Amino acid sequence: MAGPHRLLAIVTDTLEGSEPLQEFSRHGNGAGVEVRVIVPAVEASAFRHTLGDVDEPREQAEERLAAVLEVLRRDGIEAAGGVGDPDPVQAAQDALLEAPADEILIFEHEEQQARWFEEGMFDRAQASLEPPLRMVVVHSGDADGDHVVAVEESGPGTSLTDEDEVEISRNLPRLSRKDLIGIFIGVFGTIVVIVLAAATASGSGPESGWKAVAIGVAIATALINMAHVVGLTLFESVRYRGGFATFFDTLSLVGTPLAALVNLAILLFA
Repeated sequence: MAGPHRLLAIVTDTLEGSEPLQEFSRHGNGAGVEVRVIVPAVEASAFRHTLGDVDEPREQAEERLAAVLEVLRRDGIEAAGGVGDPDPVQAAQDALLEAPADEILIFEHEEQQARWFEEGMFDRAQASLEPPLRMVVVHSGDADGDHVVAVEESGPGTSLTDEDEVEISRNLPRLSRKDLIGIFIGVFGTIVVIVLAAATASGSGPESGWKAVAIGVAIATALINMAHVVGLTLFESVRYRGGFATFFDTLSLVGTPLAALVNLAILLFA
């Protein structure tokens, strides 16, 4: 006889109302459901995540875990759980190392209520997690509790194929084509920004204040891109994932071209 359906639930917020709770037992196999709840210790913002704020998010995650387990047990669903990594996808990966799951259930808010770490979470989960996935999108804040507005599902296996990744070295993690583009833009763009700053500093055109601005822009660009490239190439050792990676990826891809344009404008017009 088959055992209970092993459900790994990643819950980033408290669950209110009956609709989210129904998702815990929706895919049972007739032998019951064995629920394991992981609550990521998510920071309030990407900036606080970058600063490494860990104590307060963990305390809040422990409170949310206790509340979720109480609600589930009150509804007749036996569940256990713990606090996980700030990145929900990484929290699921860590939990799978401890025990397998027949399905992964992840809750996120609808687009209008989405928080900083929820963008692209389903795609990242598909690319990283082997068990079948069920992403439940909820609308919260109503007097009668949370409402399920959409459910996305995917079968077993990851969506990221070997063709999507490139192995640079056995000593480095496999990188996606997007990561390689980010590294190229970071390295090449930094060189361009530094060359423009050097040309500005050595020329006689701009006032000394503008020269300082150009040098400052070059230093800031170099630091951001260095952090991003190091994070990508040392992915496993520095746990460069989720919101932290997205934050620096955006800074690098958007900020580097802007920095080059700023320094070029200073060189030509200041």
